[in-house]
Amino acid sequence: MEREGAPPLVHLVLVLVCLAWVLPTLGLLVSSVRPAADVASSGWWTVFRNPLDLTQYTLANYRQVLYQNGMAQAFVNSFIVTVPATLIPMLIAAFAAFAFAWFTFPGRDALFLMVVGLLVVPLQMTLIPVLRIYNSLGLSGTFLGIWLAHAGYGLPFAVYLLRNFFGSLPSDLFESAYIDGASPLTAFFRLALPLSVPALASLGIFQFLWVWNDLLVSLIYLGGSPSVAPLTLRLSSLVGSLGQNWHLLTAAAFVAMVVPVAVFFALQRYFVRGILAGAVKG
Repeated sequence: MEREGAPPLVHLVLVLVCLAWVLPTLGLLVSSVRPAADVASSGWWTVFRNPLDLTQYTLANYRQVLYQNGMAQAFVNSFIVTVPATLIPMLIAAFAAFAFAWFTFPGRDALFLMVVGLLVVPLQMTLIPVLRIYNSLGLSGTFLGIWLAHAGYGLPFAVYLLRNFFGSLPSDLFESAYIDGASPLTAFFRLALPLSVPALASLGIFQFLWVWNDLLVSLIYLGGSPSVAPLTLRLSSLVGSLGQNWHLLTAAAFVAMVVPVAVFFALQRYFVRGILAGAVKG
């Protein structure tokens, strides 16, 4: 029996939703390649009156952002902040999640509930206490400090996601490995980790996007030093208090979007599988 296709109304709604998501990005891209005078005097959609007129396009905004406003250094700083701040919680959470899923020890369930309960603690409540500790230890304004902060904030969700995935793996797999003489570490590295690539990829996407787009945590723990400031801090300083130079913000924002979009599309085939992993036991 042939399955019926979706009604036309569903297709229309999907097209409208896609347009609603794509139009702001298109407007951002068009505005980023327009001269400052044109951006200030007319809307971005006016370029489509004569889209082949190359005089209405310019790369001056990108050149100024990358070479005069310190955005290139901020781009490198964002990588320095984001990559370790993504890998550290993933590594720690993988060990913890495997223990919560397959080890039996006193207080396991209570401890796991405490870790999951940290998800509801507002991040803002921790800023002042942690900043005081950082000031006393000399970690404020350092990459190590921001790595530890992001790792701590990301661990509860990471442990929760990976524990659900590890718990859905067949127990016969690990029992057979233990019978063959495998140690828990061998089972973890040879069985659990290779099978958990979709979950790890999903976690990596979430953590990477959160750290890359973060402003608050970077502002508190890194301050405004240009030598360590990531893209989000530089973006926030591009527009002055009177609103001048906001045409540069479009080019800078588009530069900041490139990496998260590339990461998402590179790992998208794992994304849905990782999100659904552990939803059904079996």
